[in-house]
Amino acid sequence: MLRVVVPALNEAENLRVLVPRIVSEIELFAPGGGVLVVDDGSSDDTGKVMAELMADLPSVELITLRHNLGKAAALQRGFEAALEDGAQVVAMMDADGQDDPRELGRLLEAVEQGADLVTGARLKRQDRLVKRHTSRLYNRATAMLSGAPGRDFNSGFKMMRAGVAADVSPMLYGEMHRYLTVIAHGLGYRVTEVPVAHHPRMSGSSKYGLARFWRGFVDLLTVRFLLSYEHRPSHLFSAVGAVSLLLGVLTLGYLTVVKLTGQSIGERPLLLAGVLFVVVGVQLVLFGLLAELVVNARNRGTERRT
Repeated sequence: MLRVVVPALNEAENLRVLVPRIVSEIELFAPGGGVLVVDDGSSDDTGKVMAELMADLPSVELITLRHNLGKAAALQRGFEAALEDGAQVVAMMDADGQDDPRELGRLLEAVEQGADLVTGARLKRQDRLVKRHTSRLYNRATAMLSGAPGRDFNSGFKMMRAGVAADVSPMLYGEMHRYLTVIAHGLGYRVTEVPVAHHPRMSGSSKYGLARFWRGFVDLLTVRFLLSYEHRPSHLFSAVGAVSLLLGVLTLGYLTVVKLTGQSIGERPLLLAGVLFVVVGVQLVLFGLLAELVVNARNRGTERRT
């Protein structure tokens, strides 16, 4: 059974057109499926429009958030509700009408052929020039830092198996929805892309500005850290600390030799640098050990609860 999750913020006019189109497509290739709209604290007529749609379309559901929590939180609520309904496959689409519901069948076909998560890659985007170029830079940086395959990580048009939705849902906060492909790949799932049609926004204006790119970069570093070092943080902090400590010891050792030759070292900036390397190195090693204690305590608590 397929559930299509559509997070929406002030997209009433778009939903009026988009939701019936999604339902029509689902009826063609996934009978019994449905659409789950998550109203992320809209201040327009989204509630009224959805009430009218649900009266005519029994397969449409609505979750209303009391205030705007962000797209990641809206998707998390939608995924949880879809899984509770028994969905075997979960899709996500933006509510601006740029994603084409007619492509849902192609994404489902890729899942049925063995993929765990499929991204609808917008290779010919219908967006402004600045947005297209910044997105291209973002996608290249994501591929380089994450090692995940793909050309359009930021696409909001994705389809995944229920197991993937269940595993990635706890990590959906902040701007993490942009990295669903990276997270799934890091968890060992098979991810792929399918080129899809992309259309201009039907009505309204985009809810995102340029600030999303620097926030997205910070979140990418967070995802990279969590996937690589969540269960072994000391491997990162202690390694960096050991390098810093070694540099400090070598620096101070050199200055000790200089001092023994009768030269003054008290006014040398290198002395401060050496001391700083040692102090920072010791702190990072201790921080890594403390992080290991936290992870160990968390794992033991999880074992007791199970």
